[in-house]
Amino acid sequence: MKTLVFGAGNLLLTDEGFGVHFITYLQKHYRFPQDVELYDGGTLGIMVTHMLEAADHVYLVDVIDAKGEPGDINRYEKDDFMLGRLPIKMSPHQIGIQEVLALSELRDRCPEKISLFGVIPQSYDAGVELSPLLAGKLAGLAELVVAELRAAGYEILPAV
Repeated sequence: MKTLVFGAGNLLLTDEGFGVHFITYLQKHYRFPQDVELYDGGTLGIMVTHMLEAADHVYLVDVIDAKGEPGDINRYEKDDFMLGRLPIKMSPHQIGIQEVLALSELRDRCPEKISLFGVIPQSYDAGVELSPLLAGKLAGLAELVVAELRAAGYEILPAV
């Protein structure tokens, strides 16, 4: 089984880059086995279809436009995507992850398990740093994802 942790976002628009900052955080704080891949998907949209289709389990991390307060993190699973139950539009990438997953499903290559952690941004201002509010969410979300991976049998160690 291969697991992909996929961070999406635009690093030039503060909180829009949350998913990419999340991948960087994981790389700095943990060591992962070869069958767990961390991937900075940036704003590539459809160009990363092959990455998603090669995995059995995908954790997506991105900002979302949803009801709630800045910093809230919502979790959605594959059925939420495929049955159109997401009450949100993910971040404004040219072609979003939702569309990529729909294409993969049509091609019968969609990953078996997909989990989206969508965070509500505080700012889309120009800038390469996260707002302090969202920067403060990185560690907690990392601990959650790492705990799930460990429960699935992966050996994940602290970075040296």
